[in-house]
Amino acid sequence: MKQRFFILFMLVIGNTACNNNGNNGAGLINNPHSANGMDTVAAARKPTMEFVDTTHVHDFGVIKQEDVVSYDFAFVNHGKTPLIINGAVGSCGCTVPEYPKTPIQPGEGGKLKVTFNSAGKSGLQNKTVTITANTLKGSEMLFIKSQVIVPEKSDKPASK
Repeated sequence: MKQRFFILFMLVIGNTACNNNGNNGAGLINNPHSANGMDTVAAARKPTMEFVDTTHVHDFGVIKQEDVVSYDFAFVNHGKTPLIINGAVGSCGCTVPEYPKTPIQPGEGGKLKVTFNSAGKSGLQNKTVTITANTLKGSEMLFIKSQVIVPEKSDKPASK
């Protein structure tokens, strides 16, 4: 019985010590460090990637199969340090993002171009682009959608 009590006691003590994090239960209000160890002053200085279209969605509407369409998502860095986009990846090979490779200075803007190729697609299409950057969140997502229709083929022979 003493051995079980000792093991239980050690588990409780170990769990309490591991969950303390040295802040005695204080949150960000009383502690200048966040859960991930970043000080709130440094977090406030991080760049931002604020999109003009706050929904992060563009609807190409109805397009024909084989159409290639593009849209520029405009954004601004309202942070205090340069914004660096590390990468952007489409959810499939039919969705290709192009992004600025140079830092976007505080107060400046940029555009992230997304091109969608509807070849071989039909019906409702929903695609995403995941952006990684040096923002506090670390990533952003953009969404495109369209209704791809397959044009009817004519039975008439081509005129000469």
